Amino acid sequence: MATARLDYVAPWWTYWLHNFPHVNFLFQSVDSTFKPGEASYQQSLIFLACVGAVGLGLSLLVLAIFLVCLCCCRKDVDEDTKRPNTCCVTLVAVVTGLIICSAVGVGFYGNSETNDGVYQLTYSLYNANHTLGGINNLISGSQGTVGTGLKEHLERLDEIFATRADYLQALRFLQLMVNNVIRELTALPDISKTNVDLAAIADQTAFIEYYRWLSYLLLLILDLVICLAMCLGMAKHSQCLLITIMGFVALSLILSWASLGAATATAVGTSDFCVSPDKFIVNQTQDFLSTDVAHYYLFCRPNLPNPFQQSLTICQRSLTTMQIQIQGLLQFSVPVFPTAERDLLGIQRLLNSTEFSLHQLTAFLDCRGLHKDYLEALMGVCYDGVEGLLYLSLFSLLAACALSTMLCAIFRVWTLMGSREKEYDDIDEEDPFNPQAQRMSYNPRRSNTHSFCSYTSSLGSQASLHPPPQSASNIMPPPEYMNQSMLFGGTPRYENVPLIGRGSPPPSYSPSMRTTYLSMTDAQIRHFGTDFQV
Repeated sequence: MATARLDYVAPWWTYWLHNFPHVNFLFQSVDSTFKPGEASYQQSLIFLACVGAVGLGLSLLVLAIFLVCLCCCRKDVDEDTKRPNTCCVTLVAVVTGLIICSAVGVGFYGNSETNDGVYQLTYSLYNANHTLGGINNLISGSQGTVGTGLKEHLERLDEIFATRADYLQALRFLQLMVNNVIRELTALPDISKTNVDLAAIADQTAFIEYYRWLSYLLLLILDLVICLAMCLGMAKHSQCLLITIMGFVALSLILSWASLGAATATAVGTSDFCVSPDKFIVNQTQDFLSTDVAHYYLFCRPNLPNPFQQSLTICQRSLTTMQIQIQGLLQFSVPVFPTAERDLLGIQRLLNSTEFSLHQLTAFLDCRGLHKDYLEALMGVCYDGVEGLLYLSLFSLLAACALSTMLCAIFRVWTLMGSREKEYDDIDEEDPFNPQAQRMSYNPRRSNTHSFCSYTSSLGSQASLHPPPQSASNIMPPPEYMNQSMLFGGTPRYENVPLIGRGSPPPSYSPSMRTTYLSMTDAQIRHFGTDFQV
């Protein structure tokens, strides 16, 4: 039953990448054919890798412009609320965090796809290496068996059959068949060099892929840590944490643009190979493989003749003929020359092992095995590999843009936090209404003194407590702050008016609080002490 033959068709994204402009350092157009050994083609890929450097330069330029605008066009803080509007900054930080998280998801998928494609490539290379190694071992083993073992037995038989011309003639015929087998085995292509090259390519590719995968994994984790640390820094209002995040964001920004350039150049170079892989392989193997042999394995079409069929057929017929001759000599010469039996049986065993090796060699030389490995390698590189590189490029681009925006947001948050700290520097630490007053040192003189504010608040809640009447002789002169009340226009706010016998007053207090203070009885004064006496 015939099996369906698979054909390789390059995906559309490889043609799209292949059509990218290839320009050398002199801005001259270069042929996009995959030629990694030519200096002009190498320069075109390096030129594409410089896209990351251009993007990094633009990001730094935008950050510089933003910092200049932030320093020169800074908005004044609202004097009434004392709180700057941070909604826009928070919204920008949240959006950039979501974009980075989405980019990290794309990066994980692209990293996995690229790793799968490279793994399929190395797996196919190792399989092809095993096949080519088997072919090389079978050819060299058969040549050694026929060229050494059979000749030793034939030389001893030539001495034994020295007196019989007919037996000597049979030995001459066997020697002719041995020479035919050796000649046809030698005519087979020497693929030992191909075997070494494939093994070296597979090992080097696996080594590079491991560190590439690990580098991208660490970069993805770094971006996630930056997002989490950004949220923590904004929640805790920690300038030290934000400064640390700035350094890591700058590092991740540089790495993102660098990875974008590397992924773009690699994707374009791989696509140049994937568009026409047969032509490149034929050019690389022309030193030790003929064109018809290379086409036989690369295309493996039924209409293509097997370049090894004639040699394999001659070897098989020669071995069959030798088997017939040995059977005749065993039947007729052994009764006359009993000592020849050992060498004749030895020749028969060697012919059997050589014929078995020839069948294995025929199976190994068939194009279907190597062609299958070739197609799987192309599918891994050109489909999964290039597709993964495109996703990694998208991740790098999104992450770089989002990190640039996040860096601007961090600068803005840092300046807002600095301005907020400056606003609190003007507050008097001795003010009892200041939250920082709770951290003041212990004062033994006021250890047993109750808070005037708590007392007035309790008085306000007791409706039965009224100011006592005062006689004319007990009328005290109006306090100093009452004489200054005209400066405030009768408003309920009395800022910067010193309280009698005290330090700095509360930020604001009403006339009812003054009335309550002046209406304190003698018992209340004795209870609270002399701190509140006029």
